[in-house]
Amino acid sequence: MTNTNVKIMKERNVGAVSVKQGITQVLFKILVYAFLIFMAIIVIFPFYWMVISSLKTLDEYRLSIPTFWPKQVMFGNYAEAFTTASLGRLFLNTAYVGIVSTLLSLVITVLSAFAFARLEFKGKDAMFGALLATMMIPGELFTITNYATINAFGWMHTFKVLIFPFLVSVFYIYLLRQNFMQIPNELYLAAKVDGTSDLKYLWKVMIPMSLPTLISITILKMMGAWNSYVWPNLVANDDAHRMITNGLRNAFTDATGDVNFPVQMAAVAIVSAPLFLVFIFLRKYIMSGVSRSGIKG
Repeated sequence: MTNTNVKIMKERNVGAVSVKQGITQVLFKILVYAFLIFMAIIVIFPFYWMVISSLKTLDEYRLSIPTFWPKQVMFGNYAEAFTTASLGRLFLNTAYVGIVSTLLSLVITVLSAFAFARLEFKGKDAMFGALLATMMIPGELFTITNYATINAFGWMHTFKVLIFPFLVSVFYIYLLRQNFMQIPNELYLAAKVDGTSDLKYLWKVMIPMSLPTLISITILKMMGAWNSYVWPNLVANDDAHRMITNGLRNAFTDATGDVNFPVQMAAVAIVSAPLFLVFIFLRKYIMSGVSRSGIKG
């Protein structure tokens, strides 16, 4: 066999291997995309069902065989949901609690994270370790003690009971502290040499450099206030202080106990819309803030 024939056979073998590898890669990509599409359908379907249910009549909703598109589109369900549940009042209550609690929580989080990241004081590491240990305790275990405390303070059925018990978040402090630690300590020492105060250095240097993490904390805190249910239902479920999640529970139940489910689904869609918009337009800030905080320990 000549050298030319050997060379041709090698090229054919290489070509055959390349074709097999190409087919394998294509099949792998097909399987990956098929899996992703399947999982996306599973995630999206409940939201799709919520929207189409909000556009049905009550009789169509109660059919034994469900329809995947309304026979008669009822956009009036949204107007009825807004007036029946007094969504305007519920939105204002929830926005007030969310904004005030978020602002106060940011102040506490920033000052605490700065102290644990930059200041030197006795017992700092032990104190921070103790705070981290509390993250292993489920929040539900604090419900009874928090309830007894706010009842002793006379805060029942006030906005204070919805704001103050959850101002401190160890997770947010940890998240921001990790971000602060990525800022070179030489900047802090140079600022101290120039006579800069700690608060001025925090405001002028550390906060601007940690803005993505602060935006993430703000978004997560607002979403937590928007979705809170158990605690508001326990301590402030009167008309003047009712939160939006609690207001949707019984607003569409008549005297006989019958529930107008399409109108209730319309109200749920209205309430969910702000969270969808927040996630769509601000998701890059959430991911950026969380990823930036996990680089340096």
